[in-house]
Amino acid sequence: MTIAAVIWDFGGVLTDSPFVAFNRYERENGLPQNFLRGVNTRNHLENAWARFERNEIDLNQFDSAFRKESAALGYPVNGKDVIPLLAGNLRQPMVSALKACKARLKVGCITNNVAAGNGPTSIKGDGGLVDSVALVFALFDHVIESSKAGLRKPDPQIYQMACDALGVAPPNTVYLDDLGINLKPARDLGMTTIKVIDPDVALEELGAAVGFPVR
Repeated sequence: MTIAAVIWDFGGVLTDSPFVAFNRYERENGLPQNFLRGVNTRNHLENAWARFERNEIDLNQFDSAFRKESAALGYPVNGKDVIPLLAGNLRQPMVSALKACKARLKVGCITNNVAAGNGPTSIKGDGGLVDSVALVFALFDHVIESSKAGLRKPDPQIYQMACDALGVAPPNTVYLDDLGINLKPARDLGMTTIKVIDPDVALEELGAAVGFPVR
């Protein structure tokens, strides 16, 4: 099947994984390793995080709801303390790959984000590298943000929405994400999926999928 588009997740793909910041926060605050991630995966379709990313609750409501959910697991954490941890440094090789894909294919982005504070679509400044979300987002032909769309990954509708906006069929599309739970619905629709754990490996897989060098 000929690839006509590449769709990217943002946080954890084009930026460093927020889980690194989560683990640092846990060490600094005496929490078990991967505790925050565990809170977010519990009842993952309807928990505080999911509702906040769909913009169903505001920041204050999220702060309270996340504290209640984390307290139920033994360690109360304010939701407002977690939001700043989502910002990550830009991965320049990934942005270069995005540009290489844009030169030949359609490119899109599906990001679960929040409407308040720093979200998964935030980038920390990094010297001469691109340090603005707006500049990176301008590279995409279409962007779907969960906080604006009112739905979030892994809802299958959001992947079809992205394909429709780009005018491509799922089997003609590559999708990159750092979470397996978000890749499965894309794969079920017929997309070629790439799990981004090691960016170098992911870029090799992307080049093989699209049929041209992306570095």
